[in-house]
This record gives sequence, structure tokens and C-alpha cells, in this order.
Amino acid sequence: MSLEKAISRLKHEPKVLEPGHVWLAGAGPGDPGLLTLDVLSALDQADALVHDALVSPEIVAVASQAEKFFVGKRGGRLSIPQDDINALLVKLAREGRKVVRLKGGHPFIFGRGAEEALVLTRENIPWRVLSGITSAFGGLTSASIPATMRGVNGAIILATGFAAVSDDRPDWAALARTGQPMVIYMGLTHMAETVAELLAAGLPRETPAALVENASLPEERTVTTTLGKLLEAAERENVVSPALIVVGGIVAMRAELLGQP
Repeated sequence: MSLEKAISRLKHEPKVLEPGHVWLAGAGPGDPGLLTLDVLSALDQADALVHDALVSPEIVAVASQAEKFFVGKRGGRLSIPQDDINALLVKLAREGRKVVRLKGGHPFIFGRGAEEALVLTRENIPWRVLSGITSAFGGLTSASIPATMRGVNGAIILATGFAAVSDDRPDWAALARTGQPMVIYMGLTHMAETVAELLAAGLPRETPAALVENASLPEERTVTTTLGKLLEAAERENVVSPALIVVGGIVAMRAELLGQP
């Protein structure tokens, strides 16, 4: 059966992207196969595409008819201020454009999508959110690390590691005391401080840990180690962004699932 025929059997009726509306869409962790039908439909309808750095070129290319606006941010590099991105979305909508704001992962999970939605609401601009597979779950799956495992964890923590000192900085000590696995987004820049706080909170140095670089993409790499050796492993393997940090017992399941010693 062809893919087109299989999709037709779903009887999926995509919503219409109206002029002057903004759709905040999640592109998933990178693999085009993880796009939702709603996001594909949005890309097909858009005449203005405002996209991030972590959206793969293959996905951007789907919106061949749209004018592209690159607003990517990367840690440690000059990037477009969020206020300017907000202003661009408002401007394009007021011009009567069909706007898709495309983000890696899920717009409402460390994607600043809610901030943009608030601005649109205050400016009386209609908006909609299109879910994407968040990078944590897409990345763990691609790396053969289960997000949950009976007998290992009853919860999982998603945290941002980007903020060194801010209101958004997680209470690493409190999170460590839960004993539950953590998936840390954008954590390379301040990894030394994060690891130090987790160890100081009592997490054993032998706690399994992993770094998943370029999750779900052809160049994906997974480096497994322990919390105590995480910094050493990242430096030795020259791990670069985008990369997820995973800490907890679920990491140890990877070797067994892959039949590795």
C-alpha cells in the first residue's frame, strides 16, 4: 500500500491556515519521519515560514512556496532577540500572511512557544499550536533508551540546563532527591555546574548517564558513561550541541536492549 493511500484511509481533514493567522508548529527532533500530518499540512499552506536553527533543512524545504525567515538561536552565538521574533510574527500576521512559526521539538516544551502565543493574544492575532514530538522522547527512543521502565522509574523529569542563574534554573538538589531519571535540554554550556550540584545533592557518581547528540538525525551519536565521568566523556568525545543529557537508571537499559555486554 502506498503512503498516500494509507493516509487517505485516515480520513484526516486538515484545518485551513487563514491569512493573518499564526500557527506555532513543532518539527520534532529532526527526523522528517516524525512530523505530524497537521504540521505537514501547515507547511504546505504557509506563505511565510519563521523557523529555528534546529529544524532540519529537509523539513524547511517542504514549505517550498513560503518566504523563509531564519530566526535561529544557538548558545554562545549572536542570535535574534526574542522580542524581535515576536515583532516579526505580529508584522507578518498584520500583513495578512499565512504564518507558520516552526520550532524544533514541541513549541510548548522549552520552545518559548507560550511566550509567542501570549504576544499574539495581546495583539489580537489568532494562533494555534501544532504539537511536535519533543526532543527528549524522540531522542531517547532513537538512542534506544526507554523513557520509562517498570521497576526502574515511575516518573521522568524534563529540565533545562541552559540557565546558569535565573528564575528558570532548576533546583537540582530537589530533583536529585526524587531519584527519578532526568532529561536535560540545552545542558552542555553549564554542564559542570549541573553535575556538581547533582553530586552535591547525593546522586552517586556511578549513576548511569548519557549524551545524545543530534538525536534522530543520520549523524546521531550516543555516548554512555556515569554522572561522575560525564564531563570527561563529553570532552573526550567532543560532544557538541544540540545534545541531550540523560541521567538515571533508564540509561543502563540501553546496553541490554541492544544486546551489548
